[in-house]
Amino acid sequence: MTSLNAPAADADPKLGARRGPAERLGVGVVHDLVTAIVTGSVQPGELLPKESELCDHFGVSRTVIRESMKRLEEKGLVQVVQGRGTEVSDPSEWNVLDRVVLNTMIENDDELGILDELAVVRAQLESVMAAGVAGAHHDDDLAALTDAHDELVAVRDQQEAFAAADVEFHARLMAISGNHLAQGIARTLTRRARDYSRFYGAPGPEAVGLTIDEHRRILDAIIAGDAEAASREMSEHITQAWARRRIPGRTAE
Repeated sequence: MTSLNAPAADADPKLGARRGPAERLGVGVVHDLVTAIVTGSVQPGELLPKESELCDHFGVSRTVIRESMKRLEEKGLVQVVQGRGTEVSDPSEWNVLDRVVLNTMIENDDELGILDELAVVRAQLESVMAAGVAGAHHDDDLAALTDAHDELVAVRDQQEAFAAADVEFHARLMAISGNHLAQGIARTLTRRARDYSRFYGAPGPEAVGLTIDEHRRILDAIIAGDAEAASREMSEHITQAWARRRIPGRTAE
């Protein structure tokens, strides 16, 4: 394998393809470097090539490379170590809510591990919000959630409308909870995941009926003011819905 610090004349395959004149954009450089780091082509603790080598590899100016390094630092992917150079950070330091970082992680998630983790985190966040709504809500809130569930039932035979109604039910519940931090994280995670077909998977013909029933149990728990049941039903719904959709990941040959 080509050394990470190979001579500038040699393109380093770990950093992505050499970019031609039409592709000399910082966004492309950042994407390739993020991919190299996220996929492990460049390991934590390893140094990125020198600025001059990166310029030659990507066919861009020093200004573009310096700006790209700033973007990587902002994403928590690298840190400048005095006397050593630009070092790849430990994954615990990465800003996984960053659009480019999370998208790249999902793009390269052959075993669906990231989407599995996303389902767990989302279930935890939304179960907290469901419990909060069950514990404190107004009549108007219940009416809004009931309307959202009624819409889900009404469009059960319309695939796209049903998916939109499903999203709307969760959105209304999160808004009613008033937990802006949990809502922001949950929405960010799911918004990124929805860009990928594997998130939708293959739920099967029984999924619509099960989804309606699960939403009904969440709503009933909230109406009853049972925070524990609302939390449990929401968590089970999200984890089970993902299990229904999940297509086994691609195994290494």
